[in-house]
Amino acid sequence: MEKDLKKLDQSCKTEAEELSRSRKQLPEITESIIANCYDSECFTHTHSDYDPIPSEGYIVDVIDKLRKILFPGYFSGGTVDSVNLKYNIGQTVSVLFDMISEQVAHSIRHECLRYGQLCSDCEEQGQKIALDFLESIPSLRQILTTDVRAIYEGDPASKSHDEIIFCYPGLFAITVYRIAHKLYGFKVPLLPRIMTEHAHSLTGIDIHPGAEIGESFCIDHGTGIVVGETTGIGKNVRIYQGVTLGALSLPKDAGEKLRGKKRHPTIEDDVIIYSGATILGGDTVIGARSVIGGNVWLTKSVPADTKVIMETPRLIFKHNRKA
Repeated sequence: MEKDLKKLDQSCKTEAEELSRSRKQLPEITESIIANCYDSECFTHTHSDYDPIPSEGYIVDVIDKLRKILFPGYFSGGTVDSVNLKYNIGQTVSVLFDMISEQVAHSIRHECLRYGQLCSDCEEQGQKIALDFLESIPSLRQILTTDVRAIYEGDPASKSHDEIIFCYPGLFAITVYRIAHKLYGFKVPLLPRIMTEHAHSLTGIDIHPGAEIGESFCIDHGTGIVVGETTGIGKNVRIYQGVTLGALSLPKDAGEKLRGKKRHPTIEDDVIIYSGATILGGDTVIGARSVIGGNVWLTKSVPADTKVIMETPRLIFKHNRKA
């Protein structure tokens, strides 16, 4: 027993010595990491001396608070009724004004400093954009109401509007997209993309804030959906999981040549696109009331009132025979 205790004590001392030797290497490693931050090829140095850039955690908090006033009573964490509704929304709007104006100002200032632009009165712009955005809340709520109804009418599995608002990842992704798209329209850098990528990370639904999407938009299931920046989607469109509305194969220097140009398809009103379909190209238009079947691959336009489906694949059944 005594021998075992001595052995254990010696083992502990050896481990402690090894840990000490390892930790002595940390200062040299730290200096190397710090020096690398000043490398001209390292992205870190480009904003380390600037004013604060937008904070993802802060922006997630903005999204959470916006959902509270877009859907009053659903995400408040307490009872919201006719007695305290005015107080609840008033308090949240006041907090949101400060948060949004600050984050917008950070975004604009960072852009100015990064690209050496003339002063654009970041603080003043941040406050104006925050006010303009908050004024748009009623119209945002109105269009989100059409999205909730479209999902309810298109999905027999949905039991109520409440279930959709609380539970459906598709509606969450659409909500964040519509918030981000409004800020994108105000030409706010960084912020809209941070918002939609947050929704993307939670839902697997990737909608670029620059896409134009009409009312009554229904996403069913949704995982794996991609909607590119210059996509145009009309009213009453329904898409299922795994759908890609993307760009054609791009050349190596596409970033500079095609930035800002139409690269993604246009989907007209009342179109249904089933799971796994891929529709590519800025000149591709899917005509109104068309139905695109599952796993279809399209790089050219489809006239209105057209159904596009894959031929039934040939299945091979092999039965295991007992000897």
